[in-house]
Amino acid sequence: MEIYHILVVEDDPDINKLLCRVLSGAGYDCRPAYSGSEAALWAGQYDYDLVLLDLMLPGLTGEEFITQLRQRKTMPIIVLSAKAGLEDRVNVLKLGADDFIPKPFDNAEVLARVEAQLRRYRQFSGASGGSVLTHGDLVLDKDSVTVTAAGKPVAVTAREFHILTLLMEHPKKVFTREQLYQQVWNGAYMGDDNTVNVHISNLRSKLAKASPTEYIKTVWGIGFKMCD
Repeated sequence: MEIYHILVVEDDPDINKLLCRVLSGAGYDCRPAYSGSEAALWAGQYDYDLVLLDLMLPGLTGEEFITQLRQRKTMPIIVLSAKAGLEDRVNVLKLGADDFIPKPFDNAEVLARVEAQLRRYRQFSGASGGSVLTHGDLVLDKDSVTVTAAGKPVAVTAREFHILTLLMEHPKKVFTREQLYQQVWNGAYMGDDNTVNVHISNLRSKLAKASPTEYIKTVWGIGFKMCD
């Protein structure tokens, strides 16, 4: 049985201990960190399969930690915070988080969200025959979970990688927001276009920083596809 390694970043010792106990009880290996600076240190020295992250931290804030980590790594980040307003949630998704759980949280929900993120990440980072997808000068390597545009590396989140994989595997297909949500989030679509739009916008911005080429086209009134 594969053991997954999770970095738990929470400055409240009691909450950190609770999360580690719950996750360890489910078979995960946990490393506690009590500040953003400590978390950055551990993330730089070791590879983790997932990060569970509070936002209001001493040292680096959660937002600063996400920004730094996304320059180097693509593992899922689940934010768990009392800063649960719409603006806060949208902001961390734009920065590169994959999911958001508001405090106070339910232990069962945390475990379910962790399991879902790891399952989705492993699905797209596991062995796939070294399959490489290309679209012009955009290259996606399923095996190494890397993306390059015009030869420059693009740091994407697990969900952004999943979205881009779907689009590049079917470059002629127009995906509706509902189809993307159902396949990437593995859940029933509740008409929340904003969730999909934020991830598409974030992905476009990252690609644009590497290359002036437009890769993802909006088909107005329908959804998204790769540009011809």
